[in-house]
Parts: sequence; C-alpha cells; structure tokens
Amino acid sequence: MDLKVGRRQFATGVSLALGTALISGVAVFLNGQAVRQFPDATVFTTLKNGVAAAVLLCAAAAAGGLPRGLGARRWIGLLALGLVGGSIPFVLFFNGLAAASAPAAAVIHKTLFIWVAILAVVLLRERIGPWVIGALGVLLAAQLMIQSPAEVAWGGGESLIALATGFWAIETVFARRLLASVPSLTAGAARMGFGLIVLIGYLAVSGRLGMLGTLGAAQWAWVLGTGLLLAGYVGTWYAALQRAPATVVTAVLTLGAPVTALLQAATTGNFPAPVPLVGQLVTLAAAGGLVAWFLRGGRQQIQPVGGLHGDFGRA
Repeated sequence: MDLKVGRRQFATGVSLALGTALISGVAVFLNGQAVRQFPDATVFTTLKNGVAAAVLLCAAAAAGGLPRGLGARRWIGLLALGLVGGSIPFVLFFNGLAAASAPAAAVIHKTLFIWVAILAVVLLRERIGPWVIGALGVLLAAQLMIQSPAEVAWGGGESLIALATGFWAIETVFARRLLASVPSLTAGAARMGFGLIVLIGYLAVSGRLGMLGTLGAAQWAWVLGTGLLLAGYVGTWYAALQRAPATVVTAVLTLGAPVTALLQAATTGNFPAPVPLVGQLVTLAAAGGLVAWFLRGGRQQIQPVGGLHGDFGRA
C-alpha cells in the first residue's frame, strides 16, 4: 500500500489520531488512579494489556484473521513491536506512574511528538518545513507552560516515564514503516499479544504470578476498564499511523494532555493556575491549527521523500 496518502485518507488518519488523543487523555488519568489499587504495577500492566490483546486479536480475526504470506521479515517486525512497544515501555511507564503525578506523566508522554519528529526525519525521510517546525516549537512551549520543568521534582518515577516515552518513539517510526505492508489490526494485535508473552514471562521469573490470585472484584473492574481503553488506543493509533505521517499523528496526540488536566480538575476541584491554563489553551490552538493547515494542503510538505516499503515491503 502506498503511504503517500490522498486527502481523504489523510483526513481519516487525522480523525483517528484525534480519537486516540481523547482516549489517551482519559486513559492517563484513570491509569494514574488504577495503578495505585494494585500491589504491583507490573501485575496491573500485564492484566490490562491482556485484555487489550484479547480485544485486538478478536477484532483482527473478525476483519479476516491474520493474513498469510507475511514473510519472515514482517513476522520479525511484529515480534519487535511486542518487545519495543508492547512490553518493556509498559513496565517502565506504569512503575513510573505509581510514583509520579498524572499531569506530570501526561506532559512527559506528550513530548513524544518531538522525539518522533526527529526520528521520522532521519529514518522515514519525512519532510518538515519551517511552518511545521514552528508549530512543533509552539506545542513544546505549551507543554512546558503546562508543567514547568523548574516546578517538577524530578525523581525515579518521572525518569521511568521518560525512558518509556523514548521506547514508544522508536516504536512509532518502526510501526509506521511496518504498516506499509501489514494491516493495522494485525500489527496492533501482534504488539499487544507478543508483548503480553514477554510480560507474563517477566512476572514468572520475578515470582509475581501468584499475586493474580489475590485480586478482588474492584481491581478486576479496573483491569477491564483500562484494558478496553488501551485496546481502543492501540487500534486507533495504528490505524492513524497507517494513513498519516508519524509527525502528524504524534503532534495530534498532544491534545490528550488538556483532557487529562480537565479530568484532574473536575475530580479534585483544583483548576490550573493561569500559566498552565494558557499552556493548555495554546496546545488546543496550535494542534488544532496544525491539523487544519495539513488538511488544507500542508500535508504535501510533510510526506516522505521516498517510499516506506523498504525491507518490510518484500516477503
């Protein structure tokens, strides 16, 4: 499939990315509460990912099942998605989230677009012109207004979240390339399915599988709810990546941060101070303006210089 997308396909990709951003904003908020209800963050992560893997596998089967003839290289690529995207970063992120605040986690994760933009230029050969660079700079400034680095007591939790974000940046550009020749539901199911195998193995080696039998009904409800959100996140995110450049999709994801902040304010009664509030508004304006500009023709300035098929385009 040629990923030099037309206007309609690009618009569909952006719309899917908007849905991903909404899910992300809700998920970060709920995960921040859910992870504290479990004796171990990795146990929660494994169970939640198991729900997501089951949902995505069923969705892939309903869409026609796993396609045959993928070839060894594509299967290796799918295995790599499970390792780089579906297991290691989840352990890092949720162990970090257990010690960090939800708003700080949301902002750190939303810097993903910067690292993806850099990697996309180098590895995917996406073209980023002055307008795009300026918009990305405004989005970064908005994130720093939302949560000033000077006001963050940086600790182990924040470091783990930052490291997880780095893994997901690598996964994003890798997935974008792989999705040139693999259906998005297949890639999403492989990411979560193979990642789940790694996580279960990690629990077994570390002697924590026995914790699964100690969970109560409320904890299983958290697992189900957050797992369904994760399935929606991965499904819409990979579908968006298949239709729009990585830089565009991850820039749109910054819209999740205001959603998390709004939920935090609604539940605690503490609304953002003036500067963070301005940062949230700037995020909405900058991301929204960038999307509108892309849809009106700016997408031509960020398409890959060459095809994305590469090694994964051959059996």
